[in-house]
Amino acid sequence: MASQNKIVTLERHIIEMERQHPGATGHFSNLLRDLSLAIKIIWREVSKAGLVNILGTAGMQNVSGDTVKKLDVFADETIFKAMDHGGHLCVMASEEHENIIPIPEQYPKGKYVLIYDPLDGSSNIDANVSIGTIFSIYRRVSNNGNGTLDDVLQPGYKQIAAGYVVFGSSTMLVYTTGDGVHGFTLDPSIGEFLLSHEDIKIPKRGKIYSVNEGNYKWWDNGVKKYIKYLQEEDKATSRPYSSRYIGSLVADFHRNLLYGGIFLYPADARNKHGKLRLMYEGNPLAFICEQAGGRAIDGTKRILDVVPTELHQRTPLFIGSEEDVTMCEKFLKEG
Repeated sequence: MASQNKIVTLERHIIEMERQHPGATGHFSNLLRDLSLAIKIIWREVSKAGLVNILGTAGMQNVSGDTVKKLDVFADETIFKAMDHGGHLCVMASEEHENIIPIPEQYPKGKYVLIYDPLDGSSNIDANVSIGTIFSIYRRVSNNGNGTLDDVLQPGYKQIAAGYVVFGSSTMLVYTTGDGVHGFTLDPSIGEFLLSHEDIKIPKRGKIYSVNEGNYKWWDNGVKKYIKYLQEEDKATSRPYSSRYIGSLVADFHRNLLYGGIFLYPADARNKHGKLRLMYEGNPLAFICEQAGGRAIDGTKRILDVVPTELHQRTPLFIGSEEDVTMCEKFLKEG
């Protein structure tokens, strides 16, 4: 946790981190600043969603087949409008769009790529359950001009930053630039994100597992055996574990990041390639998890080593405390 007598805003923290890199130009810091503004605007609408005509569906589906909520549309447009003209990005990609999102021709093109899930867990919006935003940032691989699909389809280990926001009882932004994980809580009275969780480290082992057990009958034997293992009583290994599943990935991951444990969304008989999206969910959360001392795998290999071939590529995900993921990996290999 941050020291009680040290008040550090998100912007100040970004600047201080930048000073550790003498060759920094300030573009990256400005990019994060613009993104934090978009998040504050989204928070404003999320926080009053029950008071205005914004709840419910927008009457369409996104590329993944999920019903798009009105807040999804608002969040998606807000991030785009906040980020399209700053001159920092060459291209964007959103879970809500089938193709990459070009920067409008009238604006300068920068050297970074932004990939985002504008509102994760949106099926829970009307029930007032925690939802969130997930983002990741890469350096472009093309030389100049408009960004391309190749700029977006990079393996997760090439991320230079990733983060997420939880819109819950308080609004919290967690991010990493590859030098530890830091959390900031929004103070609505001053409109600033303040450092509240400095250098977050996920416990080596937890006592929580998060999985949709409604899918149990479609799982492979290795996953079934692992869940049964967690449910068995054994004081020497602090079992049984507690089952905690919110259904908003960002909220489930955030809890486990702080308390320890494992989140699983395996492939199954109906979803042979998994359900979660590699670029919008798997990669950014895996980067954060590893920076906090945890692990993230797709069942056979490290998530960050997967070379993407599709913009909306799906993946199984096993993510959380190092020892928990390692034990899960053992069960998956044995089958």
